Amino acid sequence: MLRTLRFSFARPCSPSGFVARTSHAATDTSSTRSHFVPTIVSRSLSTTSVEGQRTQLNRSYLYVPAASERMLQKSLVTKSDVIIYDLEDSVPPTKTDKEGARERLAQFLQTASKTELPHPDRIAVRLNSTNTPFFEDDLAAALQIPSIRTLVLPKVHSVHDLHHVSRVIRSHSQFKSTRDPTEQPLRIVASIESARALVNLGTIAGWQSEFGPSLRVSLSALLFAAEDYCADTSIIRTKSRQELLYTRSQIAITAKAFGLDAVDMVCVNYKDLDYLKEECEDGRRLGFNGKQAIHPTQVEIIQSTFVPTEQEIIRAARIVKGMEQAHGAQKGAIGLELEGGGKEMIDAPMLLQAENTVRIAKAAGLPIPDVQ
Repeated sequence: MLRTLRFSFARPCSPSGFVARTSHAATDTSSTRSHFVPTIVSRSLSTTSVEGQRTQLNRSYLYVPAASERMLQKSLVTKSDVIIYDLEDSVPPTKTDKEGARERLAQFLQTASKTELPHPDRIAVRLNSTNTPFFEDDLAAALQIPSIRTLVLPKVHSVHDLHHVSRVIRSHSQFKSTRDPTEQPLRIVASIESARALVNLGTIAGWQSEFGPSLRVSLSALLFAAEDYCADTSIIRTKSRQELLYTRSQIAITAKAFGLDAVDMVCVNYKDLDYLKEECEDGRRLGFNGKQAIHPTQVEIIQSTFVPTEQEIIRAARIVKGMEQAHGAQKGAIGLELEGGGKEMIDAPMLLQAENTVRIAKAAGLPIPDVQ
């Protein structure tokens, strides 16, 4: 039951004078980016801008092996926000197996009825990386299926990998003929899997196709592939995750700087749901929007954790209401009473946080209390 709400108005704090700047320190010296100036736009659900953002939450990213007909059929009933049909690691690296998985997935997506299939916004396909002999056939097959709107690109080490994908897409004449021009652009999720990728993170996140918006291809998220990253860097994984804190923080913050979603690593111990919950909470605190899943049992915990808690929603609603009253009284800040006594000074930055919390809660269908 909500307590009676009381506010006291406080003097607004003086501006801090802090100005956000994009760092160019970590760049791939072999890349040339003079042909465009990156524009930072609000595409992520965690940005502070409230207006004009999509309301779909992408919290769970469930991998489904394209080589398994049984798994493909089970994907029709999963509640995962995003379903990644996998042509890469879950398929043996032989030409026969890769071709079989590719054909099986194409048949599955093209023969199932629209009422059976997940909405296209939930469908993603993980291709084989650009340095494999399977990449171009994977991409060609994906471009022929209109319901595929997101491509997960593994082993993105530099912006050159994204430029290569863009050029191959442009070379496929059937791409535009299979796409509805009124739909969203084809989205690319860049998988960060190496030390080189981390050094080049800013240029990767700022990528735009050299062919401009007419190609209708854009980067939508950065995804952290922890196991590949550890293999590349000789980092030893522990349950504390301390050894990956720097890397995960860099990915989350860089994604937000460029208006992208940030997707946290897989919890490989898929039977330990308590540890999964802990890992989800940790990822959310770091600023990730969601998390990869390798088993359907992980989906519910991921989706219920990457949303505000009841206490966070109540606090956010109180802040929004209190600041509305403060602005009406020509005040810029309030003192918010705390449980157990004391007051917390609330001003514009905390209002932005509260509005973000309320927006995500609404998108998740969670109730917003009517505070007085």
